[in-house]
Amino acid sequence: MSNPTIPIIKPIEIQTIGVIESCFRDRFGTPRQSGLIKASTAKLILNKSLQPESSLQGLSDYSHLWVIFHFHLNTNLQFHPKVHPPRLGGQSIGLFATRSPHRPNPIGLSLCKIEEIRNNEIFLSGIDFVDGTPVLDIKPYLPEVEALTEAKGGWTDHLVAAPVEVRFSEQAAMDLYLWSQRYPREQIMLENLVRQTIVCDPRPNLYKGYEGEQSKYRNTHAVRLYEGDVHFQFLSATEVEVFQIKIE
Repeated sequence: MSNPTIPIIKPIEIQTIGVIESCFRDRFGTPRQSGLIKASTAKLILNKSLQPESSLQGLSDYSHLWVIFHFHLNTNLQFHPKVHPPRLGGQSIGLFATRSPHRPNPIGLSLCKIEEIRNNEIFLSGIDFVDGTPVLDIKPYLPEVEALTEAKGGWTDHLVAAPVEVRFSEQAAMDLYLWSQRYPREQIMLENLVRQTIVCDPRPNLYKGYEGEQSKYRNTHAVRLYEGDVHFQFLSATEVEVFQIKIE
């Protein structure tokens, strides 16, 4: 049997259907996977040219949504067949066995919870988008065919994460209180967002030292959430202190 002819790869023109407004303003701190930070929120603004009053009809009957999007802030210029996922502690594995954003085509796929649909805006939670993310398509999640209890998780099945305790200094607790006054209905959500983001440990492997450890790398970091810069440091491998929140 002759080998099938490999088609000539041609550019494909794709139009964005909308854009994301996210609580994550920078790549640093944005989770590696949707669903990890339940308190994270975003608003998907659909292009009005797509007639959202008709094209979104029926979507509110679903609880979750697949979002296909473009990794628009990628900086990699070359294809690397093996990557170093943060959770593998420096070990490498094949790119296509990971959710790395650095792909031949920088396309992402996320499963998010639908909180509300209002006109041409879809309010989502449990997201992993950085602010300004272009959206390529959306599709409803179908639990009867997509919730596969027998599915295997590959190398991720063997990872055991140690519990991480996040505490706030007196200064950070006051900063959080003042910050939450801007969102009186979402005070608990803001604290959960901070805690869940830091528990996911957004630091690159290069900087995963902690206070008291003999390390040449810095121990303090800041992650931007909404208009706040959350400053934190790892006191040990399982203890983190938020020591300041700077708010614009």
